[in-house]
Amino acid sequence: MKIAVMGAGGVGGFYGARMARAGEDVTFIARGPHLAALRESGMRVESPHIGDFHLPQVRATDDPAQVGPADLVWMTVKGYDLESGARAILPLIGEDTVVIPLLNGVEVAEDIGAVVGMEHMMGGIVQVSSAIAEPGLIRHALMDRLVFGELGGGSSARGQAILAMMHKADIPAELSEEIQVEVWKKFLFLDGVAGLSSLTRKTLGPVLGDPDTRALLAGCMREVEALARKKGVALEDNTVEELLQFAATRPPEMKPSMLLDLERGRKIELDTFQGTTVRLGKELGVPTPINEFIYTALKLHAAGTA
Repeated sequence: MKIAVMGAGGVGGFYGARMARAGEDVTFIARGPHLAALRESGMRVESPHIGDFHLPQVRATDDPAQVGPADLVWMTVKGYDLESGARAILPLIGEDTVVIPLLNGVEVAEDIGAVVGMEHMMGGIVQVSSAIAEPGLIRHALMDRLVFGELGGGSSARGQAILAMMHKADIPAELSEEIQVEVWKKFLFLDGVAGLSSLTRKTLGPVLGDPDTRALLAGCMREVEALARKKGVALEDNTVEELLQFAATRPPEMKPSMLLDLERGRKIELDTFQGTTVRLGKELGVPTPINEFIYTALKLHAAGTA
């Protein structure tokens, strides 16, 4: 399978390297020092869970036009690069190309599909803690869950083919018949965790440990839950409680990527999370006061300082 990975960072690099190791025809679309390192010495992965490995040679470029149409495109850019990224992958799109986004947000597939055509789109989520430790090196810390599926629900031959390829690469992927539920559950969790951790500049443990910030987190999640139900997404009745329990099983020192970016003076995905929640709330007539407060408190930091 000819595969293009748009964004070779913590997510794209981690999964793309595993597919390349299994013999798939993978090209990484990268930039800067990371791209230079991939061209010079390949891709290294360090993981206490799947083991360390090194691919001495990988295909890598900063120009998707050099790749040509692919069978599968993994979209793993940051939310604030989504619009430019969608335009950039147009040379990768052939008649039967499938595009699967693995980035934060609940409307990313639709946003990409508006550029490349919705017929090419599937939905996807990933739950993993991995990052570029240095150019050419992906370091994986914990979690390894990737779920994808048809946006309209059900199964498909193309989904089964992608699933078989990923299992061959020892990636424990799941093919969901209700990917919208998975997408909204992840968004519900991250909107609250990323928002409250970034607002308080605290890791997950202290946010959950204080009754007041825990209550704010739960309230933030319930606002997103109300949006999902308004849009007809079939979340289970105990979704918020389930996700709060899941949060309690995470390491207390866990920092969501938005807090890490905030601390480093980088752009943050505020519009991906609170910005989207507030906008949808206004469109659907659903109050989102906690998310509005978080958005207001953080919006002056959205563009970063670095």
